[in-house]
Amino acid sequence: MSITDRLSAIKANIAKLQKESPLAAKHVKLIAVSKAQSIEAITELLEAGQRVFGENRVQEAAEKWPNLREKYPDIELHLIGSLQTNKVREALELFDVIEAVDRVGLVDAIVKESSKLNAIRCKKFFIQVNIGNEPQKGGISIEALPHLLAACNLQPATLVSGLMCVPPADQLPAPYFALLYKLAKEHSLPNLSMGMSGDYETATRLGATHVRIGTALFGERK
Repeated sequence: MSITDRLSAIKANIAKLQKESPLAAKHVKLIAVSKAQSIEAITELLEAGQRVFGENRVQEAAEKWPNLREKYPDIELHLIGSLQTNKVREALELFDVIEAVDRVGLVDAIVKESSKLNAIRCKKFFIQVNIGNEPQKGGISIEALPHLLAACNLQPATLVSGLMCVPPADQLPAPYFALLYKLAKEHSLPNLSMGMSGDYETATRLGATHVRIGTALFGERK
């Protein structure tokens, strides 16, 4: 299958799951995870109408997306990888959404850099939750989530619109997606970024508003 064929198939599958699943969100955005992908592959998706993309690294995104935005100005770019404080300014200028806010220090850096910029591109933030309490993964602990949300809510520059998670790879994802859904409801957050190539169907059934698809869309890296 071509990339455009995969895109059509995944979108059709998501639409089917939305109709079948009572918890499914009314609108689900497919984030095409384009890290390490060629400009040619990305352009093929752009020509097919895909506009939402996700990158893991600020530097890689800075090398690819400014030129692409000139031709496709309605692109929505998500930073889905961890963000270092020394990259905050560049990230604010480059991305529309930052999905991996996970500590008060990062919030402070976002506020500081936002005050220096007359116009920033980034307007929305997701908090990454370490939903499986895994020491090797980024994300705020469930217990510390209220504190981080409070820190964000004190600052108008940090508009938190949702939660993001990556469940443990060696366990069934459904309980973790259900828990993130519950946390979002408790804190009145409308968006949930959860689910990747191997588990986006489960995530869609359990209320994901954003699914991050890489391999299932672009194919296995050679």
